[in-house]
Amino acid sequence: MSSGLKAGDVPLVTCPDCGGTLVFHGQEEEGRLAWGWLRCGGCGEPWPVKRGLARLYREDAVRGTDRLMRVIYDGLPALHDPLTTVLTPLFQSVSESKMRAGYLRRLELGALRPHADGTPLRILEVGVGAGANLPLIRRELVTGQEVEVWGVDLSEGMLGRCQQRLRKGRYPGVRLLMADGHTLPFRAGLFDRVLSVGGIGNYRDPAAGLRELGRVAKPGTPVVVVDEQLDAGRRLSLFQRAAFRAITFYTRDAHCPRELLPSRAEDVLEEQVSPFFYCLRFRMPEPVAAPVTG
Repeated sequence: MSSGLKAGDVPLVTCPDCGGTLVFHGQEEEGRLAWGWLRCGGCGEPWPVKRGLARLYREDAVRGTDRLMRVIYDGLPALHDPLTTVLTPLFQSVSESKMRAGYLRRLELGALRPHADGTPLRILEVGVGAGANLPLIRRELVTGQEVEVWGVDLSEGMLGRCQQRLRKGRYPGVRLLMADGHTLPFRAGLFDRVLSVGGIGNYRDPAAGLRELGRVAKPGTPVVVVDEQLDAGRRLSLFQRAAFRAITFYTRDAHCPRELLPSRAEDVLEEQVSPFFYCLRFRMPEPVAAPVTG
C-alpha cells in the first residue's frame, strides 16, 4: 500500500521556509506523488519528492543532536522496534504495550466526531518512526469514521520500515513525509489530534518544536508529547539508573519541558507513564484576533 501524499493533499502542506502554497510538478503512481518537486508559489523554493516521499525540510538545518539521532535511527531501523519491545520490560518493569496505552489514552481518540463539512479527521504523529503506534491508534478509533493519519520523521530509514509495515497490513489513509519538527510543513489548525513520542528531548530547540505542535493542532484538541524523564517518585535500582543514563546519552537533563510550552497553552497535564517516560498533554485556545486599527 502506497503511503505518499495524494494530489489532493498538496493544498494541506506548506513551504517550510515561508508557509506559502505548494504546487506539484512530477510523476504520480497509483494516485500518489512519486517523483518530482513541490514548488512554493510564494518564495519559489522547490522541495523534492523522491521514491514516494516528499522531503519538506532543509538539510543544513539538521545539525547537532538532530543529526546525531538521525544517523543512529538510519543505522538501526530494523532493530529499533524489537529492541524497544524487549528492553522496555527489562529496564522499566513495565510492558511496552502498557506504556503506550498510558499516553495514547490522552489523545482521546474515542471522543473524535465527524466534521460537519465532511472533511476527514486528521491525526498527526511527529517522529512516527517505524509506525509502532499506528495499530494502537487504529484500534482506538470509532469504526466507520474517515480518518487520515499523517506521519512525519527525519529518518528515511525509519520511514522505510514504516512503509513496510503499511504494505503488510491494512492501514488506509496514512500519509508519510520527511519533515523537521522545528518547522512543520502544514497550515495552522489542520489536525484534530497531535502526538510526538521520543523526539522533543533531542531537538536542538525544543521550545520551537512545542510551538509547532501547538500551531498545527486545532484549537482545543489534545497535543500529547512523550519522552524520557526519570520518575522521581519511584525507588529505582542502580541498574535502572545506569540504563536510563545510557538511553539519554545525548543530554544530562532529560526532563519534561513543561516550562517551554507556548505561553497560551492550557489544560496542561504532566504525568509519568513509565519509570523512564513522561507524558505531557496540553491544548491551545482559539487564536487571539488582531485589533482593528485606523
